[in-house]
Amino acid sequence: MPDRPKLIVMLTYNDKTVANAAEIFEQCKSSQADYWGFKEEALPFPEMKALFQEIKRCGKTAVLEVVAYTEEKCLEGAQMAVDCGCDMLMGTVFYDSVNVLCHKHHIQYLPFVGTVSGRPSVLEGSIDEMIAEANEYIAKGASGIDLLAYRYTGDCAELIRRFIQEVHAPVCIAGSVNSTRCLDEIKRSSPWAFTVGSAFFQNDFGKGFSEQINRVCDYMKEPAYV
Repeated sequence: MPDRPKLIVMLTYNDKTVANAAEIFEQCKSSQADYWGFKEEALPFPEMKALFQEIKRCGKTAVLEVVAYTEEKCLEGAQMAVDCGCDMLMGTVFYDSVNVLCHKHHIQYLPFVGTVSGRPSVLEGSIDEMIAEANEYIAKGASGIDLLAYRYTGDCAELIRRFIQEVHAPVCIAGSVNSTRCLDEIKRSSPWAFTVGSAFFQNDFGKGFSEQINRVCDYMKEPAYV
């Protein structure tokens, strides 16, 4: 039986890191979540680095998700991940230069696929093309894929179902996971992981940040509805 999808808590709202990210982590570090991350904007770099160090000191996995599209900006984000000692870089358009940098510093790299634009980001493109793109990146050495499934302009459920079936590498479902309907679809498809960020700040899963994290973790332990 496959492992349950892992929750990556993103200390972000509308694709930007919240100003009190460190305070929230301190309040919630004893929750069930083992993976914690945020975006490359808009926390000052010294605060970002200090928070990542605290995340790792607490035995958690540190994730940086970069919403960038040009090679220059994607490389800047990857260098942030290096300088902060991150375990994992998610996002960016795939560039060989970013892939090489991540391999050099032993950082797991999960790039976007499809046509991604804006902030908060939107995903466009055909499912067939995204699957082919993902398999190309995996063949080049990417660790997995950051799939913005719930930002997709097409059929989200169909994208998730086919993507998990046809891409044989870790897939993280990201972007606007904000309901038990989304969680049910994720349970059924059983990706490697999924992110929740803004939904926790909007109290979409109840009240209290730590309480919501544990509620989502507990919900994912329940059997999936067929």
